[in-house]
Amino acid sequence: MPIEPYRGILPTIDPTAYVHPSAIIIGDVHIGAYSSIWPGVVIRGDVNFVRIGARSNIQDGSILHVTRPTEENPNGIPLLIEDEVTIGHQVSLHACHLRSRSMVGIGAIVLDGVVVEEEAMVGAGSLVAPGKRVASGELWLGSPAKPVRLLDERARQAIAATTENYVRLATEFRQALQTSG
Repeated sequence: MPIEPYRGILPTIDPTAYVHPSAIIIGDVHIGAYSSIWPGVVIRGDVNFVRIGARSNIQDGSILHVTRPTEENPNGIPLLIEDEVTIGHQVSLHACHLRSRSMVGIGAIVLDGVVVEEEAMVGAGSLVAPGKRVASGELWLGSPAKPVRLLDERARQAIAATTENYVRLATEFRQALQTSG
């Protein structure tokens, strides 16, 4: 798998995490315990840093990046993904903060400075404009995305079930990779 340093900083990956061999991870990136990075994912921690917590999953074809320092943001903006976060297939995340147990649906785009609070969801195909805050328990849809309703208990349980499924799958894939290599 292509894991590359940038300016002498090599990504750090917890030994319990699963990273598919076709994923590309560059620079100041940390991937936490039991998290999973699936085929075709690109994570670039070059002009800022990326932190992915424990038991989070970044699904196929997603792109994760950061924002460089500017006059407006002298420190730039990192990408922060807390624990038990689900990122659907072909999602673009740019310099945002996803709090624990949140979910971003297939093909969504989440831009600079966005905060997705705990147990909130950005629906498939949505575009969350820079600087927005998706409040805890809300579902946002559309382009530009807007709040449409609160998540019920069934939806919250579905997010938790997805996390458990991906932790199980990642463990299975990691073990298969270790025994075949």
